Amino acid sequence: MTGGKSGSTEARAVDDFLSSASGGPSALVIEGDAGIGKTTLWLSALHTARERGFAVLAARAAATESVLAYASLADLMAHAGTDWRQLPDPQRLALDRILLRASTDAEPTDQRTVAAAVLSVVQILAEKSPVLLAIDDLQWLDPSSALAIGFVARRLTERVGMLATFRTNSHRDRAPSWFAPAPPAQLTRTRLGPLSIGALHAAVTQRLGRSLSRPQISRVYEVSAGNPFYAIELARTVLDQPPGARVSMPATLMELVRNRVGMLEPAVREVLLTVSCLGAPSIQDIAHATGRDADDVVALLDAAEVQGTVEIAGNRVQFTHPLLAQGCYDDATAAQRRAMHRRLATLVTEPELRARHLALSAPTADPATLQALDAAARSARVHGAPMAAAEMLELAIGLGADSPKHRIRLARNYLDAGDPARARALLEDVIRALPPGTQRAEALSMHAVVALYGESFLEAAELLERALSEVGDQLPLRVQILVSLSFAMLNTGDSAAALRIVDDAVTNAERLGHPQLLGQALSLRAHLRFRHGEGIDEAGLQRALELEDNAFMPAALRPSMQKALLLGWSGQLDTAYAAMVGLRQACIERGEENELIHLAFNLFQIEMWRGNIGNASLLAEDAAARAVLLGTDLAQGVALTMRATLAAHAGREAEARADVEEALSASRRCGAHILALWPLTTLVFLEVSLGNYAAAVRTAEPMLSQVNWDRQTTELVQAPFLPDVLEALIALGRYDEAEPPIDALERNGHRMDRAWMLSVGARCRAILLAAGGDVIAATAAAEAAMVEHDRLPMPFERARTQLLLGQLQRRRRHRDDATVNVSAALAVFDELDTPLWAARARAALARSEVDTGPAKLLTAGERRVAELAASGMTNREVAAALFISPKTVEVHLTRVYRKLDVRTRAGLARRIDQLKT
Repeated sequence: MTGGKSGSTEARAVDDFLSSASGGPSALVIEGDAGIGKTTLWLSALHTARERGFAVLAARAAATESVLAYASLADLMAHAGTDWRQLPDPQRLALDRILLRASTDAEPTDQRTVAAAVLSVVQILAEKSPVLLAIDDLQWLDPSSALAIGFVARRLTERVGMLATFRTNSHRDRAPSWFAPAPPAQLTRTRLGPLSIGALHAAVTQRLGRSLSRPQISRVYEVSAGNPFYAIELARTVLDQPPGARVSMPATLMELVRNRVGMLEPAVREVLLTVSCLGAPSIQDIAHATGRDADDVVALLDAAEVQGTVEIAGNRVQFTHPLLAQGCYDDATAAQRRAMHRRLATLVTEPELRARHLALSAPTADPATLQALDAAARSARVHGAPMAAAEMLELAIGLGADSPKHRIRLARNYLDAGDPARARALLEDVIRALPPGTQRAEALSMHAVVALYGESFLEAAELLERALSEVGDQLPLRVQILVSLSFAMLNTGDSAAALRIVDDAVTNAERLGHPQLLGQALSLRAHLRFRHGEGIDEAGLQRALELEDNAFMPAALRPSMQKALLLGWSGQLDTAYAAMVGLRQACIERGEENELIHLAFNLFQIEMWRGNIGNASLLAEDAAARAVLLGTDLAQGVALTMRATLAAHAGREAEARADVEEALSASRRCGAHILALWPLTTLVFLEVSLGNYAAAVRTAEPMLSQVNWDRQTTELVQAPFLPDVLEALIALGRYDEAEPPIDALERNGHRMDRAWMLSVGARCRAILLAAGGDVIAATAAAEAAMVEHDRLPMPFERARTQLLLGQLQRRRRHRDDATVNVSAALAVFDELDTPLWAARARAALARSEVDTGPAKLLTAGERRVAELAASGMTNREVAAALFISPKTVEVHLTRVYRKLDVRTRAGLARRIDQLKT
């Protein structure tokens, strides 16, 4: 792009961007060299956006090294003007903290909660009007703000535009990709080039109010290469000289800036140095820093203001261009800069700013500076800014306070800030340098946490075993290692070892008396005991719940999450669902994406079991979108398993097989063998649904080979594949192999009063008895199974048993009863959109005339969205009710409108009513 076309290309880019943002997420970055006019175009875009009704949130990032974490984010939120009382408490506290309106006495804020709060504010504003998030000088954005804004960008579905300027240079020529919204939205880049000589002359004349002669403007154009800021400053130099004087023009822009600053009196330059160190200070700030009274400061600033170096807006002072701030800072000697930072450190009250100024004032470490940096790092963590905490620790290390302890803390902060690669590199260096012992055990333990976040469970287990051998008598660290090791072993598939280890963790946690660690250990032990057939440890779980606090911990280790899981796995599906919905909402409020995937999978399973296929399909779609954002193997494996399960139930064989294979590959890559159970279960179900019994048994053999039926649990979470495998074994005539698992289901079902075990156990017993020719006993077993199904809200499983009962009744010539039961099963199979099982039911009805109903126009997910939309809900309300994004709702409604040939909500409501009748 060039400036020689009167800005028409730039104006068109801005116009296209704002038009796009009026309808959905869009991003535009204005790139170019320093002084090329990026900020001018940015300001013009802000003005145009306001004229078009946008809510504009703008921030101008500062080049100064002494800036608070979330400085730019605070500027953005200061313009939001929304009522934050409707935000969840954690989000409201997070925003108050970044705006320095709340104390640090309460529990620390998590970085993800800050990001989630900003996303909520943007979404609230977007309900009323389009929103523009605008950042000038993106290259100087503080890291904490960048992480939060990147989080928001990837999750935008509303009409939000993201606009930024970015200074290109030899080190970085393009704006970072994190600024872009998620596909299908795109990041557009427009690069400003030099102005033509005519446009440059017009810009100089407009800014300075005076015109240059043709030779003068030609010379200015030649030296400036069409850069408007450079040209205006050169022209200022030319016009300040007497007529006819020979003018020596600086060869570079920075030389010109330094010359301009150098023309000022030393006292003025000292005042300007203060401004360059603080960003946009008040007159009083400058007066305190320089030891002058306010009137003297104003008088000194007058010269710089007349020169066009600074502007005074109210009580605040700022440079007219970032290059001038840089020039003033560079013009000072190193000693002058250190002295200024030392004075400023005595004036500022925020721990982070004080520490930064102290660090910049000291060439080497001193106790006061190191103490300030340590306090600032802790303060930054309380504010939810681990990247800022990492910066404080890096400064301390750079000043000479290098130690394994500092580097382990630094790694923890980089991990929490979303940079596991940097954390891993630091820890590997520390581990290599340290001898065996407690400190190396701490580093190994932290390295294992990095591996767990990267979902490499085998690597994590190996690191934790090494750490355990070196931890010594440090009880808190030992308990942390044991809990993490138990969790890692569970995910690798060795639940027996996991249970032994967590027992040790509970014993040590009891000795330690640490509430949070004891709560984690107790809840994980309850989980593992359940898997091993010991039922729900009510006392231990209740104690863990009483010890649970609101501090961040992975959802998988939260006692409340363990309680919800055990409720679901023991058949209390409705209660489990309600508990998980509450946990999911809390995760959304905190921005905990990894935890949302974990919860989505368990909610999905409950909805599949409860027969809410529409909700399950929407959860699967939402999980797929989140998996793309997370980009991890575990997240991808979970999302693919959900999709495969839906495909298998819907009879889409090729799709189900492909997704199962990919899910298994993902689980192998991350070592999460526990995850592989579910895609394998889906494949076994698909083979049985197709009548491929031999293939079903082959698929299940790796799982069956690890089972000892005399002592192995048959809980739903451990053996979800068992009913299908038993049906396949019996169909293949392998009765002796089917008998022990059926006995185990019946025995364990009675021992723990599990309706699932008793119902599917009785059904499998009925199939086995029928295969042996005892149809009367088989019928009795099927009827007993139906009684147990009445205690269990699993309509698909009930329909399978009812189909079997009808088939047995037909064999006994009880045709009326048979027709009633098979027809009822068929109705459920049709309602749940399971065509392979519906075909079985139709075949069982043989020559009976049964109305199978009209073909469905909509998928289960589309039908659920349509029903809620037809009831009068907005897209956002539908999304909240179904736990999906508004964009997903919009996509479904587009398909629904097309399929039903309607164009309005009123038409949709009428059509849905017609379909119901």
